[in-house]
Amino acid sequence: MKQHTNILPLLSKYDVPIPRYTSYPTVPYWEPQYVTPKNWLGAVARTFTNEQGRLSLYIHLPFCENLCTFCACNKRITKNHAVETPYLDAVLKEWQMYRAALPSEPIIQEIHLGGGTPTFFSPQNLVHLVTQITQNAQIAPNHEFSVEVHPNYTTKAHLQQLAAAGFNRISLGVQDFDPVVQFIINRIQTFEKTAEVIEWARTYGYHSVNVDLIYGLPRQTPDSIAFTIAKINNLKPDRIAFYSYAHVPWKSKVQRRYTDEDLPKAAQKWQMYQLGRNLLLQNGFSAIGMDHFALPNDPLFTAAQQGNLHRNFMGYTTTQNKLIIGLGASSIGDAWTAFAQNEKDVATYQTTIEQGNLPLVTGHLLTPQDLAIRQLILDLMCRGSAIIDQSIFPPDMLPAIAEKLLLLQTDGLIEQHNHTVSVTDNGQLFIRNICSVFDVRLWQKQPQDVLFSKSI
Repeated sequence: MKQHTNILPLLSKYDVPIPRYTSYPTVPYWEPQYVTPKNWLGAVARTFTNEQGRLSLYIHLPFCENLCTFCACNKRITKNHAVETPYLDAVLKEWQMYRAALPSEPIIQEIHLGGGTPTFFSPQNLVHLVTQITQNAQIAPNHEFSVEVHPNYTTKAHLQQLAAAGFNRISLGVQDFDPVVQFIINRIQTFEKTAEVIEWARTYGYHSVNVDLIYGLPRQTPDSIAFTIAKINNLKPDRIAFYSYAHVPWKSKVQRRYTDEDLPKAAQKWQMYQLGRNLLLQNGFSAIGMDHFALPNDPLFTAAQQGNLHRNFMGYTTTQNKLIIGLGASSIGDAWTAFAQNEKDVATYQTTIEQGNLPLVTGHLLTPQDLAIRQLILDLMCRGSAIIDQSIFPPDMLPAIAEKLLLLQTDGLIEQHNHTVSVTDNGQLFIRNICSVFDVRLWQKQPQDVLFSKSI
């Protein structure tokens, strides 16, 4: 992919709050009044049958010992490890509710342990969780079991025992190695500890090692980006997620520890992204989607090359599974024709499970129009082009779509040929803006309050 050029003049125009499109419709436009446990489980069972029993599991483990102030994820800070067993008991009871609704034995393609800090839990408890989940189920031969880890709270036993339970992918949060940045985001993490955990992962046969980096953090500079990526290149992870920092203090109050004055401006963020991207490309990584990079040996690279890349609530993925069951507090399930999210509060989640009820608090049943637009946005984000079927849009929206596409084309962010829209190299940075052109629900109801992070 070519180097981005002439972007700076476009930043003020396109650096606006915009959805991230991990789903369509996006969460603020869901219609939970139409979602009940019964019709959600019905959607799950139908998709399960259509997918011939294949499914993915996302399990949210929300506990952390330490509060990272940049993080907007759902988490609970505690050093009390007595919370482990009651929480995992609730997760397993929730899984049994789903098992009772499935018409046959599931084939588990993916398990992803996310957080929080999954390695807050003891190795023994994590293995017990996975063993119980996979009991009386088939594990797909080409399965991907992955775990997010915080190096400071991860032991050799964690990785050894999870590998024995079938785990083969690991994702490490790093964000930035600059001590100044680490201090303000309250995440002190040494290069040496990170390297040690990656070495353990390779020793125990994890075939894909991912590292999460963030640009646009408070007090971050191009020098700290260069410093961090130089360190990371020494470790040669197979995959890197290079995310834009999402400043959402109205959603995550801990982000109020610093002010807007501590944050780099849009032009500075762009320079950080361009620098980091160029350094990664120089070191053999290929750009995948809007914020991922992979070495040629990684399955994500292969999926992108073969046109099989997919995107869901877990980000870019190599599998096309249309059924994701979310377990745990705040988890989101995706049955392709429906979404459902669990209660975020841990105590309320556990109480609801104990009462024998699914802990759903919001969701959405996708209309035929939603499904068509969902696929269009996936094509843009995963394959860089999409065929635009005008019949799926309200007629009075079409002039607005045409006007916005012409502007994007004039700015060099897309190309149009007949009914196909293709994203240019420059357009990759603004992919969220491009997708928003086709967001019918956003067009019908512009938000009155700030709901989304800025695009850059």
